[in-house]
Amino acid sequence: MKSFSLMRFSLYINMCNFDKQNDDTKLLIHLFMKKSADALGGTNFLLKLIESMKEQKPNALIHKNRFIKSDEATIEWNKTVFKDKFDVLEEIIRFHKSSEETNFNILENESAKKAKKILNMVRTLSPVEFTITPLGRSEHGGFNFKVFDKVEDNFASLNPIFVAMFFCSTEFTKKALKHLR
Repeated sequence: MKSFSLMRFSLYINMCNFDKQNDDTKLLIHLFMKKSADALGGTNFLLKLIESMKEQKPNALIHKNRFIKSDEATIEWNKTVFKDKFDVLEEIIRFHKSSEETNFNILENESAKKAKKILNMVRTLSPVEFTITPLGRSEHGGFNFKVFDKVEDNFASLNPIFVAMFFCSTEFTKKALKHLR
């Protein structure tokens, strides 16, 4: 099982628009998504899993069973994400989707009340780990990742694969995988 939580690179929080990325960032996203797809057995396996996740309404992250299955793979996570924490996370992502700051610190907030909600969300979601496993193909080990790429005293940044899997469109992943072809 490969862990992509250690993969470090700066992505814009607006990463859900692949075309707006600079060439270096596009290459890094491509390599990362390609590595993820290869760990599952191929591009179609990753895309079908993401499509299965997108079918879950309002969002797969708050799916009560903590488990989504496609024909080729599964994603499961170790802790229930409740709607109140999801709402805080979604607000952060929505608010900063067009931000062009690299290594965006989600803990920076001018409102003390919002800052406390964000900090509580970070503390709650930090231990959440996602495991993606291919079905019926033991030669591919799958991979795992966390919600946050980095959490330190006064700094927390979202993991790009987490954002891509749960908040970006399938079209984003397709563009990333086709880059350089």
